[in-house]
Amino acid sequence: MTSTADILILRPFNAVFLVTFAAFVLLLVIASLLVRGRSARVKKTVIVAACAVTLIGFFIYKYFLSIDAAYDAITADTGGFNWWGELPFHLCNVNMILIPIAVLTKKRPLLSFCFFVGPLGATLALVMPGNGFDGYSILLPRMIGYFGTHFMIVILAIAIVTFGFYKPRFRDIPMTALTLAAVAFVAFLISLLFRVTGLNAFANYFYTMDPEGNPVLGLFKKLIPVPYLYLLPSILVIAAYAALVTLGFFLADRIQGRLRNCKETED
Repeated sequence: MTSTADILILRPFNAVFLVTFAAFVLLLVIASLLVRGRSARVKKTVIVAACAVTLIGFFIYKYFLSIDAAYDAITADTGGFNWWGELPFHLCNVNMILIPIAVLTKKRPLLSFCFFVGPLGATLALVMPGNGFDGYSILLPRMIGYFGTHFMIVILAIAIVTFGFYKPRFRDIPMTALTLAAVAFVAFLISLLFRVTGLNAFANYFYTMDPEGNPVLGLFKKLIPVPYLYLLPSILVIAAYAALVTLGFFLADRIQGRLRNCKETED
């Protein structure tokens, strides 16, 4: 007999995970429909406010993580909880901060970076959660914080397109790749600084120092056993993913154009 506790267990792709993911997607759809036809100012306000709430929730989640004895025990091999390793310098957190900046400034390099990298990075974090976030009740503060933050980053990054702020173009991809390489290098320097100064001997922002069990990054590190540099092949993979997504938008535009032409011809 399945207990109530078992029903609330969240693992990648189980029923709880899929229902939660569906709820956030529904939230995105509803929000996109509600702002359709509204001014750019209203759309910006919605995204910026949602990002602000997510950022506040992020720090509340980190506070609860700092007093979570079970999490400390689970991560004892990597030093347990350490504020110098939990600052918003990971890929998903950087997107959380950059999304409102991108929307407010309308800078294409930032918009393309957030749209292409944000959903992919956050989704990978959701399907490959770290120690302490896989197989526990969704009602645990650390589970609410981890999955809530990453689900929000997924839909906020996609909202850049569904709200009409950005449409992917092939010319954006090289700059997106360069921006990712540059941001990752800054994260590497921060991690290195924290390790050298002793603030956090296990600092590993953007996974620039160690794959931490990630099988894909582990393979890259075997090929290039140098911190930060082993991430560069993954940037090429992200660029290829961005090209496929952009191709989808390009083909959709072509199909819509032909349908319009056919309709105009018939009229």
